[in-house]
Amino acid sequence: MKRFPGGTYGRQRLQFYPAPFRAPIRAFAGLVFPWMGEKVLLCDIEGRGWCIPSGRVEAYESSLDAVKREAIEEAGAELKDLQYIGCYQISERREVRWADCYVAKVHDLCEITIPEESHGRALFGMDELPEIYHIWNPLTEQVFLHAREILRRREACG
Repeated sequence: MKRFPGGTYGRQRLQFYPAPFRAPIRAFAGLVFPWMGEKVLLCDIEGRGWCIPSGRVEAYESSLDAVKREAIEEAGAELKDLQYIGCYQISERREVRWADCYVAKVHDLCEITIPEESHGRALFGMDELPEIYHIWNPLTEQVFLHAREILRRREACG
């Protein structure tokens, strides 16, 4: 299995485990890397800044359903060809939580109808991310590269 560097977000320690690994418990959140060609779609989220669509998994939904919902709410993006790519283990003190990660193609962009969710959206190339992404570190960079590589491999297979 490919190894990823560790990372931090505030007091939380982050580790990424690529598919086929699955979290041992239900994910509390879902994240999606939505691509249009060579650009990734990011949202401008209050308190975070530019980041991929993400959010908590509600009691009635799967992490896949959650990322579809968050992409619509935060980016006005309808997704297609979603694929699970791995998960983050998020540790703080004695608490461990998991966040499932997906890659997808953007099928369509529509109006962001819940303005409280996002200040807007934009497409960025990988070379722009270190300057604008809300938390850029070696772990974040490797997971973005992993997501893009999985999407490229899928496209090459038809």
